[in-house]
Amino acid sequence: MTIKSNSLKSIAIAITLSCSALSLSAMAHDTHAHENTASVKALENAVSGDHRTAKNKARDQYRHPIETLDFFGFTPNMTVVEITPGGGWYTEILAPALKGTGKLYGAHYPDTGEDNYYSNSRKKLVKKLASDAVFSEVVLTDFTPRQESELAPQGTADLILTFRNLHNWKDAGVEQVFKDAFNALKPGGVLGIVEHRLPVGVSPEKAKGYVSEVHTIKQAKAAGFRFAGSSEVNANTKDLAIHPKGVWTLPPVLRLGETDRAKYLAIGESDRMTLKFVKPAK
Repeated sequence: MTIKSNSLKSIAIAITLSCSALSLSAMAHDTHAHENTASVKALENAVSGDHRTAKNKARDQYRHPIETLDFFGFTPNMTVVEITPGGGWYTEILAPALKGTGKLYGAHYPDTGEDNYYSNSRKKLVKKLASDAVFSEVVLTDFTPRQESELAPQGTADLILTFRNLHNWKDAGVEQVFKDAFNALKPGGVLGIVEHRLPVGVSPEKAKGYVSEVHTIKQAKAAGFRFAGSSEVNANTKDLAIHPKGVWTLPPVLRLGETDRAKYLAIGESDRMTLKFVKPAK
């Protein structure tokens, strides 16, 4: 009787532990689902906001901001760094989605007082950030291509993003940026990259502005990152990458002007790789 009683107790304990584990698993799943829903909602509100121009909203069909940021694991309570925000297209989405709950750094070219692209770009961004209260919590840091830069205080960022910039920085610049991103991220933090994708077998000389996906992954791994996956959310099978004026032949630049304009509008914006990397936990 004692053996049977002990056996029954053991079975009861095992069932209880199993149920507890299932309950905890379900709770974790529900929490994750709730967080994901809240994140997507915050992004939807930001994307539809009145602070965005109709011209910028028209590009959502090519840039898929909600799906892209969701793939990178964005949540509104993160510390996020956007490297070279440029005209602030993505800043218009990130700033309101993070305001009050997270933090956004814009790592942009410093204003050296010179009349050049870099200083003028910084001035334009500063002016844009001052134009609307949705940008009031954005913090600008200095990023200089091909030089060591503190994108954010070391080990503080949850997510670092760069959109269509690698081709400007060249190999040495990309390698330095990846080192800077690794230093700024927390262990477990994510580096998210969107870039014009060079088709396999096509030389960069024939496809100006496009970058090899395989090579980019190798560079990120060399900086210490773990490749966490890719998404085809920004793919465009109509873009074969060989154009008279490189990637700038396509919209939004349309460098050929009216020449074959309808043809390139029909192709749309470039085919883009969307890559996710993780800084390994210590």
